[in-house]
Amino acid sequence: MVGAGHSKGESGRTRPPVHTRSMSRTLIIVPCYNEEMRLRQDMFDQFVSASSGIDFLFVNDGSQDGTLELLKGLSAQNPRRYQVLDMKQNMGKAEAVREGMRAALMQGDVGFIGFWDADLATPLDVIPEFVQVMEGNPDVEVVIGSRVNLLGRDIRRRSARHYLGRFFATVVSLMFKLQVYDTQCGAKIFRRTARVAGLVERPFISRWIFDVELLVRYQQSLNPVNLRTLDGHVYEYPLSRWEDVEGSKISPGDGLRALLDLFRIYRTRAGKSK
Repeated sequence: MVGAGHSKGESGRTRPPVHTRSMSRTLIIVPCYNEEMRLRQDMFDQFVSASSGIDFLFVNDGSQDGTLELLKGLSAQNPRRYQVLDMKQNMGKAEAVREGMRAALMQGDVGFIGFWDADLATPLDVIPEFVQVMEGNPDVEVVIGSRVNLLGRDIRRRSARHYLGRFFATVVSLMFKLQVYDTQCGAKIFRRTARVAGLVERPFISRWIFDVELLVRYQQSLNPVNLRTLDGHVYEYPLSRWEDVEGSKISPGDGLRALLDLFRIYRTRAGKSK
């Protein structure tokens, strides 16, 4: 844990100071769709046995396999650390995350709310590092994982997905003035505030790129007319490890859907900014 004062990360950017103190309770939403054969119960169990103050809310997104039974078993085994929200119909990851965040906001003792991909492409042991950033920096309301393949890091991402991701990030930056390196990493944590609660009041436009839509909504919440920088409020955390996991549900047509959704989000944002 880093003490008070600024430190330089591997990227050369100055990290905000992180001060040591006890963490507020954190609830991590894990959206699950047909994850019976992929969900690593052993990894979750190891993490919760070694940590305190970080619990999980699994959202079953209308799975058609044995995912719901698996999740119910987890919750029965350790109800204090594992919760289950069952969505009877498959609504997509965006709605599963939104409903999970809304449910988390109903729990008064939760200070931080996040979401994490069920395949654990981002290791669970990064969660306390995210929380430490916000614990020591009251102005930071959002911490997002960033898959930057720096020296000394272990970022295993297929080349095609990496370059498509860079193209997508460039388009997002130009369209929305969002200077974010990696909008699509499935590891994000939010401070529980009225502003963050407002981000999930209404359904997302996109089932595919709701991460961008969340950041655009947050950007507008800071200043709805003259869009300002996210710097100081959103912190990108360079991950030490990340790995593409087999069984990804992304299809070739999703790239086109993502671009179409970008324009839909842009039109909606432009209309609200007038």
